[in-house]
Amino acid sequence: MNYIGIDIGSTSAKTAVLSDNGEILTTFVIPTGWSSFQALETIEGTLKQKGIDIENSRIVSTGYGRKAVKYADKAITEITCHAKGAAKLFGEEPMHIIDVGGQDTKVISAVNGRVEEFFMNDKCSAGTGKFVEIMANRLAVPVDELGTYAAEHTEKITISSMCTVFAESEIISMIGQGTSRENIAWGILSSIAMKVKQEYSKLTGTGRPVYLTGGLCENTYFTELLSEYIGKAVKTVPEARYAGAIGAAVQALTLFGNK
Repeated sequence: MNYIGIDIGSTSAKTAVLSDNGEILTTFVIPTGWSSFQALETIEGTLKQKGIDIENSRIVSTGYGRKAVKYADKAITEITCHAKGAAKLFGEEPMHIIDVGGQDTKVISAVNGRVEEFFMNDKCSAGTGKFVEIMANRLAVPVDELGTYAAEHTEKITISSMCTVFAESEIISMIGQGTSRENIAWGILSSIAMKVKQEYSKLTGTGRPVYLTGGLCENTYFTELLSEYIGKAVKTVPEARYAGAIGAAVQALTLFGNK
């Protein structure tokens, strides 16, 4: 029996598979594209290629497209799954979790994988993964190289607009004025870090370690910048990108293991 977590996000769909003893067997990510249902077909095909039998698995879905997974045994919110996934990856100590997702940014306070409180920026795409994607495209820079450019900045510029559309216009003006990619890249990541800080400052329980999950966890420079902004070291690992899916798989094992 395998235990599968499927996290259908607005930008990407992540999948994690656990064994009976809780070992992470595999993780993978694909673009969500225009349809969650089409993404699911790709996920099913990838699982089959990896020798994972859906019929002999228990499945928990999460993310904004979780209800599209009709064959899931249960659908659980991403807040709960991120807390469970972070506990699996980093240990079940009291912690703060920052997740920069494609559609929203979440800050979570958790103990033993259980959510105590959370806040999220879901009113505007500014400060989210979609913001990063749009701005990186405007600079003609791959998203995963934005941190490399930002690290080479020579000037700390400010992107003042709170709206993604206006921020993009602001960047177009900067490009027209000859501002370097490196400086604009720094401004983009700095803008996100500032918006995360605003949400993070609402959490209680000072002194807890802070962990970053989501697509930006592989951006070393952003992690350093975020640590500077919130005044505390932010830790992460590449696997933290799959925290939601891993947490969903953990829930599947917890709820349906040995049944």
